[in-house]
Amino acid sequence: MMFRFFCCSLLCMGFITVVAQPRSTSYAANHPQIRITGRVSTEQPQLPRFWAPGVYIELSFRGDSCTILLGDEMKWGTNHNCVEIQIDNEPSYKVWLTEKDSVLHIAANKKQRMHKLTITKNTEADMGYLELRGVRCNKLLPLPKAPTRRIEFFGNSITCGTGMDTQDAPCNSGQWYDQHRASKAYGPVTAQKLNAQWQLSSVSGIGLIHSCCNKTTVMPQVYDKINMTDNALPWSFSRYQPDVVTICLGQNDGIQDSVAFTKAYVQLLLQMQRHYPTATFVLLNSPMAHAELNTVLQRYILAVVQQSRQVGISRITHYFYRQRYASGCDSHPTMAEHAQMAEELSAFVAQTMGWK
Repeated sequence: MMFRFFCCSLLCMGFITVVAQPRSTSYAANHPQIRITGRVSTEQPQLPRFWAPGVYIELSFRGDSCTILLGDEMKWGTNHNCVEIQIDNEPSYKVWLTEKDSVLHIAANKKQRMHKLTITKNTEADMGYLELRGVRCNKLLPLPKAPTRRIEFFGNSITCGTGMDTQDAPCNSGQWYDQHRASKAYGPVTAQKLNAQWQLSSVSGIGLIHSCCNKTTVMPQVYDKINMTDNALPWSFSRYQPDVVTICLGQNDGIQDSVAFTKAYVQLLLQMQRHYPTATFVLLNSPMAHAELNTVLQRYILAVVQQSRQVGISRITHYFYRQRYASGCDSHPTMAEHAQMAEELSAFVAQTMGWK
């Protein structure tokens, strides 16, 4: 089946111009039959705005097409965000936005009259926000209930899905963001295998006590924000209560003083537990760490788990990947390696949580 889309300008002398199919109906972005999962700012309810990679929009519609109105911050001049489109159970595909105000006309299989559409932000927070501005289709339909299981994935560029997909540009070519594909990172794939909702709370370059790449913040400063990359907009944890929280930090810290690292990690976990009193925490080693760093991080993590239990965090465990995954751009995992990581992690979480 072939999918078609086009982008055009939304704004014309202050009015929204939409290329629409006959008998289409306009729906506001905060319509109750549109579901957005992830850290989203609703300061303007009809213009939900989100920065984080992996935030996803879901809707069901009747007809053979649907038009999505998106705003792209274009934080870095002419650079644009990328989204992943999936219709029903067909293979998903990437769409790079080309306008600050874009219209995506998404065609579906005409043999079916009812469809499920999912749109996921592939690019990370450093690329700027996306803003859902509305939907046009023949008719919105009630969505199936969301999965009751919920997972949140904290981490750095690995969790963001950086450097994993060379479909549009080989490593060391194109733009710095060309290989981003959060929708195929280990977090969303793990959640999908477990029939769970997901949320990526991750920032490239972030560390626990030391970040890289000229980043001036660390995870304990930004873990409670909607826009984590700019340390802005407080997040209300009541909006998403995960059953499982995985944390993959340490790659950007490198080898640190063990006392300082473990103390900071336990303090972060104590803060998180206050927000997530029933969650199970799973601490992960860095899958791209070289042998020396991996050995150190595993030792740190074992100490963190032990000390956390001593201070009352009983729902905590760890998982160490079976091998190094670092064949992608700048030694990040490839898309195939993310799939392998998800296979490992989903099996561990299922066993830990008793999920079948």
